[in-house]
Amino acid sequence: MNLPTILHAAWQTLRRFVRRPDRLLSWHSLALALAALPCIALAGVLACALILAPFTPSVADVRKARSEQPAQLVSADGKLLAEYRATNREWVELGHISPHVVDALIATEDHRFYGHWGLDWKRTLSSVLRTLGGDPQGGSTLTQQLARNLFPEEIGRSREFPQVLTRKLKESVTALKVEATYSKDEILETYLNTVPFLYGAYGIEMAARTYFDKSADKLDVLESATLIGMLKGTAYYNPVLNPERALARRNTVLSQMAKRGKLDAAQLDALQKSPLRIDFERQTEVMGPAPHFAQQLRKQLLDWADSHGYSLYSDGLVIRTTIDSRLQNFANQAVARQLKALQGVADTAWSRRDGWNAKNELVQTLVRESAEYRAALDKGQPADEALAALLGDDAFLQKLRTDKTRVQAGFLAQDPATGHVLAWVGSRDFGQDPFDHVQAARRQPGSTFKPFVYGAAFAQGAQPTDVLMDSAIEIPLGNGRVWRPTDGGPPSEEPMTLADGLALSKNTITAQVMQQVGPARVAEVARALGVRQSPLEEVPSLALGTSPVTLREMVTAYGSIVNLGRYVEPVMLLAIEDKSGTVLETFAEPRPEPVFDARAAQMLRNTMRGAVDRGTATAIRTRYGIQADVAGKTGTTQDNTDGWFILMHARAVAGAWAGFNDGRITLRSDHWGQGARSALPMVGDFMQQALRAKVIDGGARFVDEFDLSPPPPPETPVETMRDWIRGLFGSRPQPAPLPEEGQPQPQIAPGSPPGGEKL
Repeated sequence: MNLPTILHAAWQTLRRFVRRPDRLLSWHSLALALAALPCIALAGVLACALILAPFTPSVADVRKARSEQPAQLVSADGKLLAEYRATNREWVELGHISPHVVDALIATEDHRFYGHWGLDWKRTLSSVLRTLGGDPQGGSTLTQQLARNLFPEEIGRSREFPQVLTRKLKESVTALKVEATYSKDEILETYLNTVPFLYGAYGIEMAARTYFDKSADKLDVLESATLIGMLKGTAYYNPVLNPERALARRNTVLSQMAKRGKLDAAQLDALQKSPLRIDFERQTEVMGPAPHFAQQLRKQLLDWADSHGYSLYSDGLVIRTTIDSRLQNFANQAVARQLKALQGVADTAWSRRDGWNAKNELVQTLVRESAEYRAALDKGQPADEALAALLGDDAFLQKLRTDKTRVQAGFLAQDPATGHVLAWVGSRDFGQDPFDHVQAARRQPGSTFKPFVYGAAFAQGAQPTDVLMDSAIEIPLGNGRVWRPTDGGPPSEEPMTLADGLALSKNTITAQVMQQVGPARVAEVARALGVRQSPLEEVPSLALGTSPVTLREMVTAYGSIVNLGRYVEPVMLLAIEDKSGTVLETFAEPRPEPVFDARAAQMLRNTMRGAVDRGTATAIRTRYGIQADVAGKTGTTQDNTDGWFILMHARAVAGAWAGFNDGRITLRSDHWGQGARSALPMVGDFMQQALRAKVIDGGARFVDEFDLSPPPPPETPVETMRDWIRGLFGSRPQPAPLPEEGQPQPQIAPGSPPGGEKL
């Protein structure tokens, strides 16, 4: 009897039941009904499958999941900077995976894999019967598991009845599509490259590196069995946290391999007695030479991809950026070298008796702020006991000290003319500290903020040659409060020009200038030039950089000074292409926006040469040998908490910050804590390498748009007569010889202290 005959008989029986319900009780009718039920159920399942088929992933979706290509972030000079991956995975071909892995997988998860076409009816029926008997069993084939792993949202995750039936049907239909699309080896390869293994590791290659510190093709039979054993429940059989369970599960996999002929039975006993050997190391995503830059762009690129119908993680987009890979390399090297030196200073300072110890109030405060202390309190331990226990735990204190006294830095270089970001270093190690000290960190800029004070004064008519007295100053703040800015030593009580006040970073001179122009005007100038996200407190001490800002804002603002008061929006993206090279979008260059008086900006920029030539940043000339046309400013905050330096060149503005994530931690050194010694070396090293390699043009000079030279003083009658006599006898005054390069320059205010920076 064929299927149509059975279905026809079932239909006729159903009609009789409707017309004559009493016939339901006949033995003949019952026999026909029982015979028809499986066919009706099968027809129902097939009907549901046909209905659900349009709602399952398409064959194209399956192909795309296997051949996904992450977007590539590329530098302006064509070097790969980063790849954007949805998961931490490295695809390996089946031939580069240990055969033990494949044998263990098939023996344990789907031993009839090569004999079915996506669904194993025997296994499905067996799992149903055993589940009904109180022993829940999974009946999914490897192909069904792959479908569930690839498309969890489309197929669903519910285990509740009746949603679980819909999920199983979708899973089965998708499995049939996968089998119709791929060969068996392709299915195995895709499965092993997409299955998760905890700790952010996806696929067998990352699992092998994470748990055994080797590649997937080097896994032996024990290691293979351990990883395949995890698939039943990665958290439950986690070999790091649950080694006993993982060992038992590994031995079960070994037994299955022996049962299916993939392992010599004589070896089984010896293998099962072997201990669980794990070489665990969490694998971090490789972000390339500019990880903070890549992370900064990720959200913008995701939004772009979503709005244009692309996937950032799988469509093979090529994103062309403004980063110069050579300059990025120079920046990475400069930061690494300087922070290695500063870390030695910090380690020495905090290892002294009066440094890191249980009696230090700061150390006690840091312990109270730790997660371990809070966890102890949550468990009901009294506060005093919890504190005493942690202060007596040498291992805990050492770890806390290492974390808190780790020196950090930020570095940024931009082209002031175009706004192109050329190099970006957000921290000393992205894997260790992903916090971005270029864009996210707001720190007090110290004396690097002073140029905005002098710029405001120049815009109101002041001149660099104007003179103020280097004397103690008191500025009333209201409510009986008085601000008394000081420098590293007593004031010289000598007259000093504004140019020298800025070059030598004199707080007393800067405070007087601030008093003349007012905090509101200084804040307005800073915002116009580029400090546009951070709030600025309009108080007199703003002159000395007391309002926290970001390094990116400060570098951009200095770029506006180079551009003579024209703000250029920072640029990071140039173009986006598809994987075949077709340009999908190009990003327009920003137009310079006049925001500040150009004449005053030129005066300020030229005056800032003084810091490099004779002020707090002379190391740029003397130590790093940079003879290019540059200007800049150092900065140091209260208690040497933050060190800054920003250098301006016609084609690059480079800035650096050095300090600690916790502002209460310092280098404990007035010498090394100064911006001239903590931050300047990073910029000096970077610029030295860039000029030597001719990546930055050493011959480029600042462009002057105005003649700012002072008019000659009017001649007196005596001078006029003297010139007439000299002309009569052919005598001409001889110009004074110029000092040779490298000779010391005369100081305008001899005997005065070096200023607020103390170098």
